[in-house]
Amino acid sequence: MAGGRGVPLALLAVLTLQGAGAVKVGNTIRQAEFQQRIEALQQEDGEFQMMFNADEVFHVDLQKQETVWRLPEFGTFTSFEAQGALQNMAVGKQNLEIMMKRSNRSQATIVPPEMTVFPKRRVELGDPNVLICYVDKFWPSVITITWLRNGQEVTDGIFETVFYPREDHSFRKFSYLPFIPTRGDYYDCRVEHWGLPTALLKHWEPQVPLPA
Repeated sequence: MAGGRGVPLALLAVLTLQGAGAVKVGNTIRQAEFQQRIEALQQEDGEFQMMFNADEVFHVDLQKQETVWRLPEFGTFTSFEAQGALQNMAVGKQNLEIMMKRSNRSQATIVPPEMTVFPKRRVELGDPNVLICYVDKFWPSVITITWLRNGQEVTDGIFETVFYPREDHSFRKFSYLPFIPTRGDYYDCRVEHWGLPTALLKHWEPQVPLPA
């Protein structure tokens, strides 16, 4: 869902369910799902995902009604029927309505994001790399992430994760930009969120020593 700077927020309510499915030697398999409704826009959204520790194993595309594995090879070891997630989400939608009525449809508290930008590996001029924009500790899960190269918006090759829930019920999200480090180029990750008065911009450029 795109960011909504300037959009009136009459009400936003969210229900998040998280539970440990199994615990062994400090590792945790966790099922996480959430439902949210934006009354001012008459929009509903949600997610269903399975995580191993803090890493996504898969999520369910609720529109296409299919399981999406974080890495394709995960799907060769096990399977998950998307229909089960859809049934859970239907129950969650009913629970959300009940909770909203009990809270007298109180407006939720908005939490602005924190963000950082870093490369996937050591930067070498001409060596393909990936820039990562990590957006963390925000609520609700309505945000827009945009990449800029030398001040111009970039759209090719960008990959974004789904929203990952934190234990405090806020969210985190990653955006990845493949690039080839070139002397003189610079990059910015721009984040828009209802908790920010203006877009948040994080600058990055390769720190490569000049030739001797």
